[in-house]
Amino acid sequence: METDDLSLPIFEAGSVWLVGAGPGDPGLLTLHAVNGLQQADAVVYDALVASAILDLARPDCERIFAGKRGGKPSPVQADISQRLVRLAKAGKRVLRLKGGDPFVFGRGGEEALALVAAGVPFRVIPGISAGIGGLAYAGIPVTHRDTNSAVTFVTGHGVGGAVPDGLDWAALAKGSPVVVLYMALKHIAAIAGALLQHGRPAEEPVAVVSQATLPEQVILETTLARCAEDIAAAGIEPPCIVVVGEVVRLRAGLDWQGLAAGRVLDPDPLGPSRRRETG
Repeated sequence: METDDLSLPIFEAGSVWLVGAGPGDPGLLTLHAVNGLQQADAVVYDALVASAILDLARPDCERIFAGKRGGKPSPVQADISQRLVRLAKAGKRVLRLKGGDPFVFGRGGEEALALVAAGVPFRVIPGISAGIGGLAYAGIPVTHRDTNSAVTFVTGHGVGGAVPDGLDWAALAKGSPVVVLYMALKHIAAIAGALLQHGRPAEEPVAVVSQATLPEQVILETTLARCAEDIAAAGIEPPCIVVVGEVVRLRAGLDWQGLAAGRVLDPDPLGPSRRRETG
């Protein structure tokens, strides 16, 4: 069913909405996300969801924390999924609120399949992924025709918390001009080492964006060879997005937040020697 206002959907009792909260800035929520928050009876939310976003829910809405943070005690994924099922079976309108996009390293697919198995109706509300929106706030585009026509999104740790062993690092190093890494800070030395081992240049630019889109946002520009050392020296902490590739150089011309603070931008940040021939 749809409401008359902007054709926004009605949140039916006994259903679950899997909602992306975006990278942090409440202004990056979609209208569907805000609409769901204003109707939900229960919000099951992740650690990376800002309190300002939760405040958009109804005052009588039940708020249930289900955050998962690396290296800290966290709810078991199966328990989270079953809690969604129980709440929906009790007739509640359940909003599962996840940082970024629920289907981008967010385990939204696992939760949706659990709902399907239990016969619970659901809706997916996409969100802006930190690997795109967070970098855009840093003035770094994930694609630019003068640098790359492909980009790869990679998780920095597998199910058990180690560096993903199923990745073909040689193919990734040779085939992807831009690599965007989620949840990679813990293993950044090993990841950088794998890329260097398989041919990426030591001086390739790297940017690390911490607390992306929030007032506390911190951006570190470094190189692939020095990134682990520089991250440690700067005291950068998660949550972070790491991007490897020539697009990082574009920040010198596209740092729109820096421009607002008085930074002088370079209209030709790549220079003629690094520009590709484009049609």
